[in-house]
Amino acid sequence: MKLTEKQKRFADYYIETGNATDAYEKAYKCKRSTADTNGPKLLGNTRIKEYIDERIAEKNDEQIAKQDEVLRYLTKVMRREEKEYQVVTLRKSRSWYEDGKKQTIEEEVPEIIEIPSRLSDSNKAAELLGKRYVMWTDKKEIDGNLGVTIVDDIDE
Repeated sequence: MKLTEKQKRFADYYIETGNATDAYEKAYKCKRSTADTNGPKLLGNTRIKEYIDERIAEKNDEQIAKQDEVLRYLTKVMRREEKEYQVVTLRKSRSWYEDGKKQTIEEEVPEIIEIPSRLSDSNKAAELLGKRYVMWTDKKEIDGNLGVTIVDDIDE
């Protein structure tokens, strides 16, 4: 059995506010005293509870980057395709002659410029991708004969 439109609105308002009374009052457009009683009761409805849990899981899933997204981002940074934006101040001047005297107006104009990601960021992204694909590891050779001598010098 599906939820009614009001039940969905209640659940969505509840997810937004975390308050059953406020959510019930908004969804059902009723008095506060009625919402105080019925809001918490409605949270006990298993279908509504399942709907709320599903919606929260969807929201959490959308907010958390997945492995492929992270790898794509790191690759773009490494290739310096990811851009940064920086505000620079440009000085502009305008000059003209008026009554034989030179008049000049200077102004500073902020402008946003696009720059590629820094080399240090690119290097770090390459390092992280290399670690992910186990491209380099510290290798140590261990010889079976380590030359260990055991000395028993404990008196009994």
